[in-house]
Amino acid sequence: MNAWLWAACVLTAALVPLLVVAIRRPVFEGVLALEVAGTDAALALLLLAEGTRRQALADVALVMAVMSFVGAIAFLRFAGRVR
Repeated sequence: MNAWLWAACVLTAALVPLLVVAIRRPVFEGVLALEVAGTDAALALLLLAEGTRRQALADVALVMAVMSFVGAIAFLRFAGRVR
């Protein structure tokens, strides 16, 4: 394993506390934790793409980062109407 893959493992392990926060906290704090988790996962995929030299993983990471942001904005917009 090279340094890129080790860094990807560290970022993947950092997802666990973020998911615990997303489950146990109120809605808006949970969405914030999921937004950070999406950014963390996208960075982990970019590191994995560099470590394995696969461009397809980098493309997936970039699309995931954009869709995570758009999904969070849409969720917060509709959650505001429910309250």
